[in-house]
Amino acid sequence: MLAVTPRESSTVPRFHSAAARTIGERIRDARRAEGISMDDLSELSEVSLTSIGKIERGAQSPSAETLIRIATALAIDPGLLVSGITSQDYGQRTRPYSVRDFMREQRARERAESERADDEDEDEGTIAPGDAAS
Repeated sequence: MLAVTPRESSTVPRFHSAAARTIGERIRDARRAEGISMDDLSELSEVSLTSIGKIERGAQSPSAETLIRIATALAIDPGLLVSGITSQDYGQRTRPYSVRDFMREQRARERAESERADDEDEDEGTIAPGDAAS
């Protein structure tokens, strides 16, 4: 009898991210609610069957185009698939700042540079003691 051993390592990740898993579950639920197969969804959305499978398992995060194609085929609003998902659901960010944070820092830097330039202009126009002509 042939013994079957589980794979020790796999090149296919179990899931891409919590966000991808949530989106995949929502797509699977919508597809099943419509009573169609993954093959049917692939045909209707013009997205490969392999990609549909990976997306539903959460192993692949769909592009915006793919998301819209799938939602259109399922006759649902694409926003329903991503509702409530934040960047935190994609894992640790190296720069956890928003555009507001960025702009606030940018303005603070610009103000500091402007104040420095004003101080330098004032210093150049001041006559130091002992330099005044007698």
